[in-house]
Amino acid sequence: MIEAVLFDFGRVVSAPKPPSLFARYEKELGLRPGTLNTVMFDSPHWRDALLGRKTMKEFWYAVGPELGLRTSRAVDDFRSRYYADERINDEVVEVVRRLHGRVKLAILSNSPPGLKDWLAEWGLLHYFDTVFCSGDEGVVKPDPRAYCIVLERLGAGPRQAVFIDDARENVEAAESLGIRGILYDKPGALMEKLGKRMDLCSFGERLAGRD
Repeated sequence: MIEAVLFDFGRVVSAPKPPSLFARYEKELGLRPGTLNTVMFDSPHWRDALLGRKTMKEFWYAVGPELGLRTSRAVDDFRSRYYADERINDEVVEVVRRLHGRVKLAILSNSPPGLKDWLAEWGLLHYFDTVFCSGDEGVVKPDPRAYCIVLERLGAGPRQAVFIDDARENVEAAESLGIRGILYDKPGALMEKLGKRMDLCSFGERLAGRD
């Protein structure tokens, strides 16, 4: 019986940004098309942030010059705009709301320190029984320790849990521990996939409030 559902945050609870938005950023920054994500997220500075070795402010000031942002004011302005463009993923959050009170819920995310503040700002923190943020814990997925820490906090065994992530390697790592995994790669299909993982053929109807 499934007792816990674990959600990734970036591009799952938070909505994926459209490619057109990154193209606009790159044009304004004078970067070659398709390079912004590489500069930002393949950077050792990002790895440091995910492990809590750098705050988000420190990360932005470290990576800013590589984006062509030469002053602290320029970094701050772009950082503010980048976060202002973040959006809640309505599909996933609706599932979270429907699950709340039925099973235990958790965030299991590779994120810089301070993810709880972000969730609180969006009015979502109260839905989750625990929030695992790699920047606060010093452990990143797909390290098995990340999953085990969350399960221990929830008081759930691997076979009692479902994990949802947009990165295949993280889902496979969860499945290797006995957790039921869902790769979030097709918006609109989460309820159906979750129903199958929870062995509830009518789960979509239940979430829709028809139980």
